[in-house]
Amino acid sequence: MDLHTYLSMDALEMAERIRNKETSPQELVALCLEQLEKVNPQFNIMTADRKEQVIAEAAKWKQPDGLFAGVPILLKNISQAVAGEPLTSGAGLMRDNIAVQDSNFVSRLRKAGFLFVGHTNTPEFGLKNITEPILHGPTRNPWNPDYSPGGSSGGSAAAIAAGVVPVAGASDGGGSIRIPASFSGLFGLKPTRGRTAVGPGAGRQWQGASIDFVLSRTVRDSAALLDISQVIQPEAAFQTPLFPGSYQETMKQDFDKPLRIAYTTKSPVGTPVSADAVKAVEKTITWLEQQGHHVEEKENGVDGVLLMQNYFLMNSGEMAMVIAQLEAALGREMTADDVEMETWLLNIAGKSVSAAAFSASLASWDTAAAQMAALHQQYDLYITPATAFTAPKIGELTPTPEQKADWIARMADANPMKQQELIYEMFLPSLTYTPFTQLANLTGQPAVSLPVHLAENGLPIGVQAMATKGAEDVLLQLAWQIEQSPLWVDVRKQLLENNGKL
Repeated sequence: MDLHTYLSMDALEMAERIRNKETSPQELVALCLEQLEKVNPQFNIMTADRKEQVIAEAAKWKQPDGLFAGVPILLKNISQAVAGEPLTSGAGLMRDNIAVQDSNFVSRLRKAGFLFVGHTNTPEFGLKNITEPILHGPTRNPWNPDYSPGGSSGGSAAAIAAGVVPVAGASDGGGSIRIPASFSGLFGLKPTRGRTAVGPGAGRQWQGASIDFVLSRTVRDSAALLDISQVIQPEAAFQTPLFPGSYQETMKQDFDKPLRIAYTTKSPVGTPVSADAVKAVEKTITWLEQQGHHVEEKENGVDGVLLMQNYFLMNSGEMAMVIAQLEAALGREMTADDVEMETWLLNIAGKSVSAAAFSASLASWDTAAAQMAALHQQYDLYITPATAFTAPKIGELTPTPEQKADWIARMADANPMKQQELIYEMFLPSLTYTPFTQLANLTGQPAVSLPVHLAENGLPIGVQAMATKGAEDVLLQLAWQIEQSPLWVDVRKQLLENNGKL
């Protein structure tokens, strides 16, 4: 097999060729590493590789059970631990951290037969919609290296867009699958809260806002991975009933009747939305109407600003807990020089959050969930832009040392209410790029980003579709049909036309 063929395949085709003895895990791993060596110096995808280990594992590989047996995959450098391998979460304080066991999600990937090539870059503690950690440096977008691939699963997105692997591990606590999917021309599914495994050692991630899954180039890969990764986990805080059928089979079925679809192109927090984002939604809506579906422009009724304020309050509490745990492990108090600005300011604000305020913020998630449940009594899908703009430039959303010092001084002089206002203000430039994704995290709904548009600047931008809890099958049916349509932007085609480069 040559590299051109490798770049053309998705994970399911790779697995099928292995089963048919048309290729081998050794050959696929060699091609994966060849492409990684070619593109990583430019795009900075990896934080650590398992080159020697994965070559050895492929060499002694025997045909086991597992849908993806022998297929190479990359994992995200946060929450997706592999026993004995580094897991830094993009944080300098954790540069020497070695995982003691596989995460539960990784265990399911291992059982499916994947071969782990290494971990991909992520912002410190997954807090940003870009991937520019001080520890590992910025990851660049294969569509244009002057731009970000997004975050926090930016390294995984860049790896797939650059042809290193067809799928890669990702997580999504505020859009961290769908944002890089939009910025990098990929398919990104965030499953229903409780659908995939958490832990060990944790029953929830970000109070249920965050889930682990993957990014992919094809819908069928994500559908197959959802088939093998959905789980009822007794120790987890949240469960959702197992889907009784096969997502791979269901996605190919026609809808029983025309869908009822609501859509909007307005930012939920009142920020601007680019003409490209609007165009992406409008041409998707036009196509849906042509297929006979009923569409209606409609806002969802959720107070988007209040919801984001409560999202950031949760982030504050979570980071104060993380810093406290690190201080206990280090045996010393931490300072602003130990972590990046956003981490430190969230920690400071979190220390001032009362238990009552934290509980009230979570209650607002439930209010939003009830409002969206009522919306879905009328509409099967809710469609928005996935992001409000194409990707930001590298460095655009990363503070300078002077800005960091100014923000820290402002936070130190603020009362608890003002601290939360400053947190919102600090994140507003990045939120302006990505105001649409957080809703599904806080309500627990499934959502997808669909690669349907190339903007005038040559960068991709996606459209988001949300469904009621547990209805990933509907989203996958929609995505499958759009994948067969002229709307779909196929990153593989771009790779093949440009000899492994976008």
